[in-house]
Amino acid sequence: MSTGPRTLILMRHGKSGYPSGVADHERPLADRGRREAALAGEWIRSEDLQVDAVLCSTATRTRQTLERTGVSAPVTYLDEIYGGTPFDILEAIRVYAPEDASTLLVVGHEPGMPQTALALDPDGYIERFPTSAYAVVSVGLDWDRLGLEADPEAELLGVRVPRGEA
Repeated sequence: MSTGPRTLILMRHGKSGYPSGVADHERPLADRGRREAALAGEWIRSEDLQVDAVLCSTATRTRQTLERTGVSAPVTYLDEIYGGTPFDILEAIRVYAPEDASTLLVVGHEPGMPQTALALDPDGYIERFPTSAYAVVSVGLDWDRLGLEADPEAELLGVRVPRGEA
């Protein structure tokens, strides 16, 4: 039973650091990444995108990005999003997104986040998707159907690239 239009926010983690001897999965955010992730959270709120639930990669930098956004919705951390393809990410959404969530935030990596947005709206266009960027996609299907069939209502509404001071 459909509950109406939904909003999917696909966010790339903030700029990470590269400390010596630290595995990719454990890399933390750099100072710039912390600032821009906080700014992304401000922008999400300023667009009145009220996040009901979050799916987040288990990587340290995605967890820290989510924390810095200030989004306080319930979170599910998933290994499937780390390095995930659009197929993996859409499967994670189908399995883990709460049925009653109107707005879902997924925090992950590049190229998975922008490729998932384009998989949902093949007519969409993304020029670039740097760290802390997020795509906003309007979808018409319930979360448990997303990606299993064409969604004629899916539309990439835009990509936001938070830059500046937070």
